[in-house]
Amino acid sequence: MLSRSTAINRINNIARNLTTTATRNKSTMSAQVTRTPTKTVYAQETPEGVGATVRRSIGTYALRNLSPFLMLDHAKIQKGSGFPDHPHRGQSTVTYCLKGKMGHEDFTGAAGTLEPGDVQWMTAGRGIVHSEMPVFDGDYDEVEGMQLWVDLPADKKMIEPSYQEKKAADIDTAKPADGVTIKVISGKSHGVEGFVRPVGGCWFLDVRLEKPGATVFQEIPEGWTGFAYIISGSAQFGEEATPTNKFNTVVFSAEPGQNGVQITRPEGTTEETRLLVIAGEPLDQPCVQHGPFVVTSQREVLQAMVDYQTGRNGFENAPRWKSKLGAPLRGD
Repeated sequence: MLSRSTAINRINNIARNLTTTATRNKSTMSAQVTRTPTKTVYAQETPEGVGATVRRSIGTYALRNLSPFLMLDHAKIQKGSGFPDHPHRGQSTVTYCLKGKMGHEDFTGAAGTLEPGDVQWMTAGRGIVHSEMPVFDGDYDEVEGMQLWVDLPADKKMIEPSYQEKKAADIDTAKPADGVTIKVISGKSHGVEGFVRPVGGCWFLDVRLEKPGATVFQEIPEGWTGFAYIISGSAQFGEEATPTNKFNTVVFSAEPGQNGVQITRPEGTTEETRLLVIAGEPLDQPCVQHGPFVVTSQREVLQAMVDYQTGRNGFENAPRWKSKLGAPLRGD
């Protein structure tokens, strides 16, 4: 039989443990401070490349100056269209294949094919010329994908170009709640981490809410620029009660203490909610963009144009290179 003092000590220990657990749980809950929508932009269809049409939000007059992000395109490409030989300088591009196959080839000799779920990071640096074309070798008549442009820090704009590709099978998935899956292409989500490129990198997450009412809190580093693009279905963000429908880009607030965003699929919906959640650290620098050239001054824009036209300073291979992928659209 326990003595009175021993029993009291045990009761006190249990009480302390319960208090500690409750405090820890309260702290964990209070640590999730959601961002809220500050701007919503519908991605309008616009012609791009040769015969192609994309839905563009970031990079339009409605949504510029979202550092470090320069452009976001949702492309659906049919036969006889694509993005043949074109240059880049001063940015990274992230290409994510959703449907079909996309071929790529550049003037360094690099080439490959993206299939559904594959992602490619290309750092253009001082200069690259490449071709991006749909590949039709299966039972589909349309290729669908996303492309994001990310600005490079001023002191990295003239680095050597580089690539990184990830196959769908190599991308880990978080399953934080019933009916919620998150492909961690880059960044972090619920204990799953994806590689973030040290230059021109960002968090890039493919979120699926598979059932009505499914909800998840996704971490976003404080102070970073964050947004979501809805590929299908609709979603509610933060404490916003009004759902946002597909093809919209939602920019999030970035107030002190806000370290993520609550994402919910509305009740009563029949279409799966699929969206990209993307975040990156803003760059404190000028941004001057002329088409595929992204630099920090007008003088550097003119220099990039001259370098490309004359085959200098990173574009040495440009004058004599023609891609094999682009041949059908050139009429070769």
